[in-house]
Amino acid sequence: MDYIYNCMGHDLKIPNVVDSDGLYVIDDRGNRYVDLESGTWCTALGHKNERINRVITSQIDRLMHTGFCYSNEILDRSAAAVLEITGFGSGKCVFLCSGSEGVEISRQIAKHLTGRTLSMTLHDSYLGAYSSVSDRSHGWYLFNWEACMTCKNRDNCDYECPSLKAVPKDISDFVFEPGSSSGFVRFPPKTLIRNLVKRVKSQGGKVIANEVTTGTGRTGRWFGYQHYDIEPDMVAIGKSIGNGYPVSVAAIRDSVMTELDKKPFKYGQSHMNDPLGAAVVREVIEIITERNLIPEAERKGRLLLDQLQSLIDPEIMPDVRGRGLMIAIDLINEQTTETLHDALIRNGYIVGNRRTAFRIDPPLIIGDDDIKSFLDTFEEAMKSIT
Repeated sequence: MDYIYNCMGHDLKIPNVVDSDGLYVIDDRGNRYVDLESGTWCTALGHKNERINRVITSQIDRLMHTGFCYSNEILDRSAAAVLEITGFGSGKCVFLCSGSEGVEISRQIAKHLTGRTLSMTLHDSYLGAYSSVSDRSHGWYLFNWEACMTCKNRDNCDYECPSLKAVPKDISDFVFEPGSSSGFVRFPPKTLIRNLVKRVKSQGGKVIANEVTTGTGRTGRWFGYQHYDIEPDMVAIGKSIGNGYPVSVAAIRDSVMTELDKKPFKYGQSHMNDPLGAAVVREVIEIITERNLIPEAERKGRLLLDQLQSLIDPEIMPDVRGRGLMIAIDLINEQTTETLHDALIRNGYIVGNRRTAFRIDPPLIIGDDDIKSFLDTFEEAMKSIT
């Protein structure tokens, strides 16, 4: 591509993708690749999903964009579907375009209500593309949980632990990313997160679940925070909720809305609450529910994880971690990663290359036979390195 600035700096292995079909993307030579990244972790229902495409076409033929002066009933129906899966009762939703925007508006609401400026997150989390979350040199308290990984009390975290007691009392919001860990898939201990949530809430702060990567069934639950038995005040949802269409949602709990009724919050942008994005969100939720894809994601993820863990080799692949269909494979060095990655591409499989790790987030519609074929190919690639 002569006129596209590749900000990511990746050496693209597929020169020109021109079509897609479910699990596959297809290049201009007719080669088909199983997309085990789901685009950028977005196409949970597969590429070129017929039902999603029909909804998009139908909504485009009626109304794409509304602006601030009028509304459309699809917004309420879609918001009701989101509030049902979050359990937020009579809360409210804001539809936006990207996951970064969902995180940003949630943080702004928290700061507006608390009157505080200090946010907290885990040291290895990724919260979005904006400098307000990527530059943490000011306005952030980073909770470093590295020592918690090997703590003898990791499964029974002490609320009076010095690390927990060091959390500042003036935290506005704790933005919790449930396990993606900047793409490396690390799951903080459940009792640690519950204690962090308890401490922040007891001191008047808000809890925001960043579900842009971990939501919409990816981890075998609707949302990653549901593995931790916590109740966030707001949830930022993106990526898979649009199945590739750029839409996100900030879901706000009913108790927070009660506060906002007393202290209104002002916010506006051009593509806030567009009916087209909202229509896609509702259809994605309906398809996942009708096809029972969430328990299937948990089952398929366990099948994939168990088989990958059986291939662990300290000289090539020292660790594999996962939850549902969100899996990371640690590799011994960058050269090994590149060699394996090239072998998989040649055999028709796309995985996320993170230099010393692979990230695997296949569409939730992946079948058992597809998983077995990938595992066979991956095992052969590992043998060639040995």
